[in-house]
Amino acid sequence: MTTLVSLWTDIRKRLEAEGVDSPVLDARMLIEKGADVRRLDIVTDPRREMTEAQIEGVEALVARRLAREPISHIIGRKGFWTLEFAVTPDVLTPRPDTELLVEAGLEFLAPDKPARVLDLGVGSGVVLLTVLSERPQAVGVGVDLSEAALTVARANGAALDLNSRIEWRAGDWGAGLEGPFDLILSNPPYIASAEIETLAPEVAKFEPRLALDGGADGLDAYRALMPQIRALLAPGGRFALEVGKGQAQAVWALADAAGLQPLDVRADLAGVDRVVTGRRRELLLGDD
Repeated sequence: MTTLVSLWTDIRKRLEAEGVDSPVLDARMLIEKGADVRRLDIVTDPRREMTEAQIEGVEALVARRLAREPISHIIGRKGFWTLEFAVTPDVLTPRPDTELLVEAGLEFLAPDKPARVLDLGVGSGVVLLTVLSERPQAVGVGVDLSEAALTVARANGAALDLNSRIEWRAGDWGAGLEGPFDLILSNPPYIASAEIETLAPEVAKFEPRLALDGGADGLDAYRALMPQIRALLAPGGRFALEVGKGQAQAVWALADAAGLQPLDVRADLAGVDRVVTGRRRELLLGDD
């Protein structure tokens, strides 16, 4: 007889043997999705007998995870901040590191004042949507080159009832946009092209290459972004950019060369410099 707990134990061991991260959590999520049961069922009724249909449903999902397909793609969702977002193979899976970008953006926006926010390379929309969920007076523009990604972002915006405050646009970074914006955010592709295949299979095989590939040195997107940010920022406006490991100083220099004034570099919980913030340089003599 196969029970909830025996199935969970078997799946956990198989995921561990394959070297999958978070095998305990993944096993539970695969059972919940594949067998249509709740977390409470697993806790309160662990010896419930599973039907053949339930076992088959779970095993189909387990096979995908053993092939290292991201759990977010299999489940179709991912938690971020205090919210939950739809995720598909057309967008990057939201990562905890990116919450630091949201934190930086929120620091620059007063809770009770109107503001205009721009997110360049919006992906699933998690950054812009999270910021707007915390700042009810703000409106936003979310830009992405991928129409498929924008479809996911719109769906997430609709689920959070935020689309009335957002303009979703297909475009090449900030090209063709009209400013000014009080806050500009971006989590652009920053992985060096040659390094992508060395990443975890979940990333290298399944994440969209467009959202990963930052060119030969990983900095191509920042070179394109800096002059556009300079042109689109409002007086007193701020920008915050997520960066890859070891890139903060290079991104700082690119911002400086484009007529921006970098303000600080913020490290994530692992101690990696992860976010560069700044403003327009000439504002140092005037407005705060």
